[in-house]
Amino acid sequence: MSLLDRQIAFVAALREAGLTVSVAEGLDAARSIGAVELLDREQLRAALAATLVKRQMHRPTFDTVFELFYPSVTGDSITPPPVTDERPRDPAAASRGPLDDPVRDRIRAELSDYLADGDEQRLDALARDAVASFGSVAGRAPGQSSWSRLAVLERVSAQTLMAALLDQVLTGRDRGGLAERRARTMINERIARFDERVAADVRRRLAELTDAESVARTSVRPSIERVSFLGATRTDLVALRREIQPLARRLAARLTIDQRHGRRGPLDFRRTMRSSLSSGGVPMQTHHRPKRPNKTDLVVICDLSESVTSFAHFTLLLVYALREQFTRVRAFGFVDELDEVTRFFVPGSDVVEAVTRLAAEADVTWLLGRTDYGRAFDLFAHRFPDAIGPKTSLLILGDARSNYGDLALPTLEALAGQAKHAYWLNPERRGMWDTGDSRASDFDRIVPMVECRNLAQLADFVRELGPRH
Repeated sequence: MSLLDRQIAFVAALREAGLTVSVAEGLDAARSIGAVELLDREQLRAALAATLVKRQMHRPTFDTVFELFYPSVTGDSITPPPVTDERPRDPAAASRGPLDDPVRDRIRAELSDYLADGDEQRLDALARDAVASFGSVAGRAPGQSSWSRLAVLERVSAQTLMAALLDQVLTGRDRGGLAERRARTMINERIARFDERVAADVRRRLAELTDAESVARTSVRPSIERVSFLGATRTDLVALRREIQPLARRLAARLTIDQRHGRRGPLDFRRTMRSSLSSGGVPMQTHHRPKRPNKTDLVVICDLSESVTSFAHFTLLLVYALREQFTRVRAFGFVDELDEVTRFFVPGSDVVEAVTRLAAEADVTWLLGRTDYGRAFDLFAHRFPDAIGPKTSLLILGDARSNYGDLALPTLEALAGQAKHAYWLNPERRGMWDTGDSRASDFDRIVPMVECRNLAQLADFVRELGPRH
C-alpha cells in the first residue's frame, strides 16, 4: 500500500469511527504529510491531528486509529506461533497452567518495577514482550492463530501484584488511610496504562495479520457522541454527562443564530416612508420590524423504566439545559405510575443533581413496576388536562415496549391533536422496532417516531425542535 493509499484509508477509518472530516480537510492532511519529517512519527501525528481533529473529545479516537495505520514498530513477531495441544485455546486457561513460568515470572517482575516507579519509557517494550509471550490464541478457523488482549492480562495478572507493591511503599501507620488510597489509585492508573498498551499492541498485530481497515472497524470505539445510550458503559456515562453542557451551549448558540437569520419581520411602513423622502418619495429601501421568535411550551413525557433510563436522563439533561429556548418546560415521568418531575428542575439548581434526585424520589411505580404506556397516557390526560395547548410541543421519550398491555391509542391521539407539534424519540435501533412487545408502528401512526440512540442524533433532533421562524 502506497503512502497516499494509506492516508486515504486512514481518513475513511476516522469518518467511520465518527469524526467529521470534509474533503478539504482530507486534502489539507495529505498536504501536511509533505511538510513534516516522515521519520518523526510524533511530528506526523501532530500534523494530521491539527488538520483532521476539530474537538478534543475526538482525540482518543484519532490516536487509536493513527496507531493502526502508522504503528511505531512493524514486523515484530507479527505472526503468532501455532496453537498446539500444549498451548491453551481458552485465553482464561492461560493463567492456570505451568507453561512458560520463567518468562511469566520475568515479565511480572518487570511489570512490578514499572508499577512501582512509573517509568513510561519501559512500558511499550514491556507490553510488546507480554503480547508476544502470552497473546497467541486459536483463530476462528482450524489451524489458524490470532492475538488476544485477554490472554495476556489473564496470564500476567497485574492486580495480584498490588499487595506486594503496597508493602513496599507503605509503612504500618499508613495502612487504611489516605496514603494507602493514594497508592492504590496510582497503581491502578499504571495498571490501566499497561492494559491500554497491551490492547494497542494486539490491535497492531491484528492489523498486520489482516488489515488496518477491518481492525479499526471492529475494535475502535465510536466517538462519545455516537455511543449508544442503551449500551454505554459506566465510563461512557460519565463522559456523556460531561458533554451535555457543552452540547447545550453549542445548540443554544446555533438556535439563536438561526433565529437571527430567519425571514424578516413585518414591514415598518412609517419608517419606510420616512426614508423615502431622501429619494423624492420613491421607497428605494424597505424597513422591517424586528422578527420575534415564536417560542413554544414544551411538555416531556418520559419512560423512566430501567431499560431506557439512561436515555431519558440524558434527554432531560439536554432539554433543561436548553429551557431558555422555550416559554415553559414541564416534564412527566412514568413506569406504571405517572408523576410530574418538573419540581426537580428549579431555577438555579444543578441539572445533573436534579436528574439524580429524580431517579431516587420520583413516584413513577405503582403495582408491578412494569412499563405501561396506556396507563401513563390515560393518567396524564385525566390529571393534567390543561398541560397541552395550541402552543405546546409534546415530546415523548421511550422504547414503545408496553409489556403487551393496552396502548390507549385514542387518548394519545387526543393529546397529539391538542399540541402544536408532537414527537416521539425512541432509543432503540430502527431494526428492533415492532419486535417482541414493541408497538412502535402503532404509536408512530399517531406521533412521528424518530430513532435517537446517541448524542449526535439527539443534537440533530433538538435543532429541529427549536423555536420556529
